[in-house]
Amino acid sequence: MATVRKTITLSDSQDAWIKSQIAQGSFTNDSEYIRDLLRRDQSQENHLAKLKQMIAEGLDGGVSDKSLDDIWSAAEDRHRTAIG
Repeated sequence: MATVRKTITLSDSQDAWIKSQIAQGSFTNDSEYIRDLLRRDQSQENHLAKLKQMIAEGLDGGVSDKSLDDIWSAAEDRHRTAIG
């Protein structure tokens, strides 16, 4: 994996926070902490994009002839299957 060196400026409190995370053993250095934040942000953005797509599909699907109980039951079944 190719890497790119970046220089960032942090406030004293932000630097102290990162140092505290390293001291707790959560990360070994500043770069590892920043990369973890980026991965989590990317994951959150991907999740949000999927949710927006699902909402758009739902809105485009029109009005259902199913009852609310049927819809809720199907959603619960999908959730149970997804979490295994």
